[in-house]
Amino acid sequence: MVELINHGVYLLNGTEIRDNYQGMTPDEARENTITYGILRSHDVDGGKGNKMRIRFDAMMSHDITYVGIIQTARASGLEEFPLPYAMTNCHNSLCAVGGTINEDDHVFGLSAAKKYGGIYVPANQAVIHQYAREMMV
Repeated sequence: MVELINHGVYLLNGTEIRDNYQGMTPDEARENTITYGILRSHDVDGGKGNKMRIRFDAMMSHDITYVGIIQTARASGLEEFPLPYAMTNCHNSLCAVGGTINEDDHVFGLSAAKKYGGIYVPANQAVIHQYAREMMV
């Protein structure tokens, strides 16, 4: 049976759920989570508190979004990608009929990868989620 809980709780030792916990404040509890540790390790300021400035390890986008992202970056003065940036071509592809609906987007992505140092994943080679999981982690 699944029970819906509509408020914050403490999970102790991976099994015990409590509405309150005397040994820890909500802020201390948040700071002791795996998620918080991962995010804090990517905080360029390195301080404590509620605000973080996150630096990503890598970035990915697919052919529906990377054209706009790259055009915006170019207009902002992009000279090279500041981190590994993979562009997959999995959303505008019509694999069932053997073609693509936006082949010009794919050519644009390839040229951007060559010019700015990105990673280009050709159409029908990988889906963005699979590529991120297998190649970028």
